[in-house]
Amino acid sequence: MKSCCILVLSWTSVAALLLCCAGIAAAQETPAPANLAPTRDAQQGAPAALRLTLEDALARARKNSAQFQAALTDAGLARGDKSLARDALLPNVNYNTQYLYTQGNGPGNPVRYIANNAVHEYISQGNVHQILDLTSISNFRRVSAVAAGARAKAEIASRGLVVTVFQRYYAVAAAQQKLQAAEKTANEGDRFFKLTQDLEHGGEVAHSDVIKAELQMQERRRQFLEAQLGLLNARLDLAVLIFPDFNDNYEVADDLHSPVPLPTLGEVQQQAARDNPDVRAALEAVRAASFDVTGSRAGYLPSLALDYWYGIDAIRFATNTDFDGRKLSNLGSSASATLVIPIWNWGATQTRIKQAELRRSQAQRELSFAQRRILAEIKALYSEAETALNELSGLNRSAELAAESLRLITLRYKDGEATVLEVVDAQTTNALASNAYQDGAVRYRVALANLQTLTGVLTTP
Repeated sequence: MKSCCILVLSWTSVAALLLCCAGIAAAQETPAPANLAPTRDAQQGAPAALRLTLEDALARARKNSAQFQAALTDAGLARGDKSLARDALLPNVNYNTQYLYTQGNGPGNPVRYIANNAVHEYISQGNVHQILDLTSISNFRRVSAVAAGARAKAEIASRGLVVTVFQRYYAVAAAQQKLQAAEKTANEGDRFFKLTQDLEHGGEVAHSDVIKAELQMQERRRQFLEAQLGLLNARLDLAVLIFPDFNDNYEVADDLHSPVPLPTLGEVQQQAARDNPDVRAALEAVRAASFDVTGSRAGYLPSLALDYWYGIDAIRFATNTDFDGRKLSNLGSSASATLVIPIWNWGATQTRIKQAELRRSQAQRELSFAQRRILAEIKALYSEAETALNELSGLNRSAELAAESLRLITLRYKDGEATVLEVVDAQTTNALASNAYQDGAVRYRVALANLQTLTGVLTTP
């Protein structure tokens, strides 16, 4: 009986020992990475994601961008000011009805106040009023130039918005590519760690190789998490710009690496000279300042006011009245012309002229600066785009070579011809080359968008 009990205890000890060994072996093995790619199980019941092209994003941004809409609002207000200034040059018509009571001196005696015609006076008449002066004409031309400048500034805002949309749109596309590359390198890190464990069990490599591979695996997993965060932030930045309400359920068309030709320098210079909103806005500012000087000088000239009245100005509120047994009409007309000649205003006109001349001189300096700046920006931005395009093919080749180098060095490591440090270095080089290629593609697209701010020609795939 005692031996039987001993036998039972022995089998229990053996089972416990086997479980312990299995636990140790399981602890040494690294589990497969869980959920490296974003899970979509929770999104199966959600509505389909909106697919956005670059043109869609631009249209939505123009509609929902507060800054761009503010520029359009300023242009609309300037257009309204132009309409008001034009209306000020045209005759205006008013109708007024008035009753005047004046204290009299008794029956048959005249009124006490000679400003009125009778004790009871009724006025009901229409008035056509027109003022002719050079100031109003100059003001209309000045406001017209301001309105044209506001339209040019709205175009500047539109082109600046294009650059912002390009940056954020292709930042999302690049972040997607980086996430895919990070997931791939993370899986490669897991496989390499498993490979070192297998080689260690076979006695082919030292345990230090396993430690180095595990460190590399953990680094790749952290980079994958950072890539997920980068994609989330890029998507949120674009969503804030293009949607009126918060919405992150969308996808962008992956055309980051689609070939886009670079126009020649001559074409860029020709387009920029023909339709550059910065220069156009500066030119309109000079025109507005010049008309302001003319309007200020018009303060020395006389102005003519013309008035025409038609209606009732009688002692009874009626179209007809009885006088000595006769029925006479109360309807009549009158007209006046007033010439106002400025004589003395303590130098106010001269002060306004000097102020207007100072503004005109400053506007001319800003125009000259804008013209010089556009010439410099053409060369700088074109060189940036040309450099980005030339580097893009090299970055693509580097990414391909880095991936092939990693594959070959991994094979050599399996055959015992390479060290773990070579494999780790190849993995790092592969990750850096892939990210540099994505960043280079974004740089080229943004450089093309910056050229659009000068030429107004949107270059898309």
